Amino acid sequence: MISMGVGQIQKNISILTTLTEAIRIVDKRRNKTVAIVYPASSSASILSLAGKYKDRVEAAADLTAAKESAMMEAMGEKYGLSY
Repeated sequence: MISMGVGQIQKNISILTTLTEAIRIVDKRRNKTVAIVYPASSSASILSLAGKYKDRVEAAADLTAAKESAMMEAMGEKYGLSY
């Protein structure tokens, strides 16, 4: 596990985007561990975050159409608009 200060991550944020192993973020003034950051693969985290609802949601073939329909639904609930 690599130890890094908060300042090092602020100077070079690309460290988090190219993460290959766990990083321990340390506050060097107080000499305390602030956080531990682990690399994650996007597909593995999506399935674990879905939980019990992963079988209930249908996959959207067209993402832009799904976003548009969700936006229209939200606007209808918020403002009472009909489309």
